[in-house]
Amino acid sequence: MAKAFRYSAILLCVVLVLLISGSEQLQSSQGETLLRIQRLLNYPSSLSSWNSSIDFCNSEPNASVTVACYEKSITQLHIVGNKGTPLLPRNFSIDSFVTTVVGLPSLKVLTLVSLGLWGPLPGKIARLSSLEILNMSSNFLYDAIPQELSSLSGLQSLGLDDNMFAGEVPNWIGSLQVLSVLSLRKNMLNGSLPDSLSNLENLRVLALAHNYFKGEVPDLSSLTNLQVLDLEDNAFGPQFPQLGNKLVSLVLSRNKFRDGLPAEVTSYYQLQRLDLSNNTFVGPFPQSLLSLPSVTYLNIADNKFTGMLFENQSCSADLEFVDLSSNLMTGHMPNCLLQDSKKKALYAGNCLATGDQDQRPISICRNEALAVGILPQQKKRKPSKAIIAISVIGGIVGGIALVGLIFLAVRKVKSGKTIRKSTIRLIAENASTGYPTKLLSDARYISQTMKLGALGLPAYRTFSLEELEEATNNFDTSAFMGEGSQGQIYRGRLKDGSFVVIRCLKMKRSHGTHNFMHHIELISKLRHRHLVSALGHGFEYYLDDSSVSRIFLVFEYVPNGTLRSWISGGHAGQKIHWTHRIAAAIGVAKGIQFLHTGIVPGVYSNNLKITDVLLDQNLVAKISSYNLPLLAENRGMVGHGASSGASKDLSLSARINQDEKVDVYDFGLILLEILLGRSLTSGNDVDVLQDQVTDIFLWFLYLVCRETLSNAFFPHH
Repeated sequence: MAKAFRYSAILLCVVLVLLISGSEQLQSSQGETLLRIQRLLNYPSSLSSWNSSIDFCNSEPNASVTVACYEKSITQLHIVGNKGTPLLPRNFSIDSFVTTVVGLPSLKVLTLVSLGLWGPLPGKIARLSSLEILNMSSNFLYDAIPQELSSLSGLQSLGLDDNMFAGEVPNWIGSLQVLSVLSLRKNMLNGSLPDSLSNLENLRVLALAHNYFKGEVPDLSSLTNLQVLDLEDNAFGPQFPQLGNKLVSLVLSRNKFRDGLPAEVTSYYQLQRLDLSNNTFVGPFPQSLLSLPSVTYLNIADNKFTGMLFENQSCSADLEFVDLSSNLMTGHMPNCLLQDSKKKALYAGNCLATGDQDQRPISICRNEALAVGILPQQKKRKPSKAIIAISVIGGIVGGIALVGLIFLAVRKVKSGKTIRKSTIRLIAENASTGYPTKLLSDARYISQTMKLGALGLPAYRTFSLEELEEATNNFDTSAFMGEGSQGQIYRGRLKDGSFVVIRCLKMKRSHGTHNFMHHIELISKLRHRHLVSALGHGFEYYLDDSSVSRIFLVFEYVPNGTLRSWISGGHAGQKIHWTHRIAAAIGVAKGIQFLHTGIVPGVYSNNLKITDVLLDQNLVAKISSYNLPLLAENRGMVGHGASSGASKDLSLSARINQDEKVDVYDFGLILLEILLGRSLTSGNDVDVLQDQVTDIFLWFLYLVCRETLSNAFFPHH
């Protein structure tokens, strides 16, 4: 029995020795690989504790070095050097180094950061077929990203930041189906991004900042898991990228984006950081971004955002930093940004009504806002015969349309359906009508006002009271031109010698300047070739409470007489030719169209008369009397809702339609006077003409066709 026990003990000892020696042999093999890596890296200080006796798998991890093992195999290797580590010596071989690293075939996580590695990244690194995370940031790797990485089907994170990789992002990147992090910041990558990025359905982080990318960003709206998008300091643009709504951080700063922001941006409810700075974004700034529930950082500095800020705008409770600097915004900074010490707000370089940070005159912001989006003038070409033919047809159709308006207007009189203007002139410019202020910068307005550059109009601006007093000799009676529903009217001469018309409105209510700014914003848009355009405004204040006592509206001066005087021979015995009559009719139509559709909200019920149509020195027709928003406000009216007792129950659209018909009727009367060449002084004059409308229609059509054909084929005739 004792002998058998001794044999069993000896056998057990032999087995234990074999097992221990086998374990030491495995550990020795992996240890030798790690020690070789230490030598190839030129013995960095972070690996100073490595030696032949260390138990790597059980060594204590730290911020610089971590070795993790699973079932006797190294699965994770993290080596992080000091920031700014220089290149390894000239005898360093990146190929030998990678050959050594792939001697750890079970690696799932490989981090080699700030180690001075240099050279093209060898494709053989893809032999680590189990690799899930690869981070080789802050080295000196160059050339293209090796295609062999496409075989790493399990790769979840690829970080190659702060190297010198060049070329384009390869199209095969879209084949890494489980990739959730792609970070290529601070390289020399260029070109456009591949559309295959949209295949990365699991992508959560896309960081491509500080490269040389350009062009449109691919459609990323299908990446429903994308939370971080960093495209800073490239040349992406001009369109805002199409994205999902689960973003937490969006950085587009220092690119070439120059369009407006899409409405979807205001639905990024998880967004915490938004940086759009140093681009050329245009259009109204969506103020609801300030109140996104999760936002903590918002930077839109150095763009061309427009719009008016309001003191009562709400802000997110988590918002910590806001930079609105160097845009074209007006109004007042929200109190939620100024009165909360936990929030830092920068807003210099706008045109805001605040004095604690540098602001520009409001005229500068308006002038630059008008200039946004102007297209370069194309080289004039001689029109082809086809273009001439189209022009002829267009002229004839336009003439028919004009006369058709006369026909319809007079027919309405005959059938008793025309609405005569018993309603007071109005304008739908009030918050209660449902029109947000940002609509005042509507694209339709921009497209119209872009044409003003050739007219030589000065920029809309604010006039001081002293400047207006000097222009009118202290509002002397010699400068007085008349008084009507639009207040007292004076003629003035500015310091530059130009003449202006100044309308003085006395306010019946005591309000501060900010109460009128939304009206002023609309008035500043009343600038068109066929309107007597607004040039600026000024305020006079009560001394006791600094509220506004009078508002002065400054318009261009058109001294060449009325359209009626020119067609009736009352202008020094002169009459205008039919060519100019047709042009005047078209001009009035374009002016009315602009008042109705060129700005938002439209201006209706303008009480148009032919005596309110002036001709400038080039015989261009300009409507001089149209509805002003401050008039309705000063009379206590509120939008279209105060039109009359009979129309209070009508919907907004119905009242607009009604007021539009009123202007169409007035236009019909103006057209009749243009055709007849004499005044229509009463409704009886219109009734007498009812039976002659058809003949007038045909006669005017003949004139339009004759003039159009003559101008098209015999321009010098």
